Amino acid sequence: MNVLLTIFHAATVLVAPIFVMGIINRVKSLWSGRRGPRLNQTWFDILRLLRKTPVYSQVTSWIFPLAPIVLLSATLVASLFVPFVPGFTPMSFNGDFIAFLYILGLGKVFMMLAALDTGSPFEGMGASREATYSALVEPVFMLALVAVAIASSSISFANFIVPAGDFSTALILKLAFTGSMFVVLLVEAARVPADDPTTHLELTMVHEVMILDNSGPELAMVQYAAAVKTTIIAGIMASILNPFSTEFLPLAAMLFTALTIAAIAAAIGLIESLIARLRFRALPLFIFAAFMAVMLSVIVVSANQG
Repeated sequence: MNVLLTIFHAATVLVAPIFVMGIINRVKSLWSGRRGPRLNQTWFDILRLLRKTPVYSQVTSWIFPLAPIVLLSATLVASLFVPFVPGFTPMSFNGDFIAFLYILGLGKVFMMLAALDTGSPFEGMGASREATYSALVEPVFMLALVAVAIASSSISFANFIVPAGDFSTALILKLAFTGSMFVVLLVEAARVPADDPTTHLELTMVHEVMILDNSGPELAMVQYAAAVKTTIIAGIMASILNPFSTEFLPLAAMLFTALTIAAIAAAIGLIESLIARLRFRALPLFIFAAFMAVMLSVIVVSANQG
């Protein structure tokens, strides 16, 4: 059974991000009355970038070409701690969810350093915005995981579940966790309304302005890492919401996770079709709403645990 779960985990990390991006783009296209690209179009875009030769600015150092490698490597290593189905992770230890957050942060730090390394004022502006919004959203991410850790009486990602004993507490925790994590997903993945991955206006970009100088295989690594991060966060949400046990109903648990990730991708596409990007001064309030939701879950769960 562990072999099957390992294959499912690898497929979710390596293959599912291609289709997650495809579902987002397809939903946006259908909502605007177009057929849209095929679901695996991201794969062909990555192959096209891999065949190109990267171009470097004369002022960049060794940090710039190294940053995309660190970003992709950190994202893939962090995925080893994530339970896409309850009770199973390829790598697990006490406090691994904290290591997960720090490893993701390592890749983000290198991308900000690479943006500064170009000497471009626009990319430096993007790095500053990325650091600001990361400082706002990471406490929400951490507290959401802490709330589930309290409810699970465990500090290991693999044992993160929402006990069904107290229905009201479980419902509040799941709703607050889902809402706050969805905000985290939109901010971390640079999606609307936190950011717009399709914009070409430097003064309104956050993540995209940091990677203006990336090209060829390095741009492919950055785009693939962003797709993997989106899938990882969606997978965490699916795991917490999953009502099936991998011990008794592993196939049902895997199917539920796959369908939930697809539904989250469709929701992202729907939001990007209906909602405009928020103003910069409104984004902290957007994140603060998620912070209040996750604080509510922490208080409720802590009170229930006595």
